[in-house]
Parts: sequence; structure tokens; C-alpha cells
Amino acid sequence: MIKTTLAVDGMMCAMCESHVNDAVRRAIPVKKVASSHKTGETVLLTEQPPDEAALRSAIEATGYRVLSCASAPYEKRGLFGRK
Repeated sequence: MIKTTLAVDGMMCAMCESHVNDAVRRAIPVKKVASSHKTGETVLLTEQPPDEAALRSAIEATGYRVLSCASAPYEKRGLFGRK
């Protein structure tokens, strides 16, 4: 699994978060996506490294701006942070 964190400018409320999440789901196959207007971030989990250009294009088409994109391997942790 790959965890990708996007810094997204322009989200002001929960509806903005929903718009960004929907745009991401339409652009690429994701296991999970969550956005926060308070932190200005969108975090997604995918099986393969995502296409950054497709993500940027999809999000920016909805009126928001992607400031940065960072991906790293993700390992699910068990109960209490143990494997």
C-alpha cells in the first residue's frame, strides 16, 4: 500500500472536503481517501503509486489547488501500534 499526502489550498468546509474526495475517487482507484479543511490535507491509500498529474488535474478542475504531493509506503499497524 502507498500513502499519499496532498496539500490542498481552498478547502473551507466539509462540503469542500467531499468535493475533493469525490474528484480523487473519479481520477484514480483508491482504497481510502480522507480530506481535512482544517489541516488543508488530503490523504489517500492506493495499491500502486498514484498518477500525480491525474490527481492534480482532477482536484484543480473542481476549483482547489494542489500545493504539494508526497508518497510513502504504508503498513497497517495492529492494535496499540503493534504488528
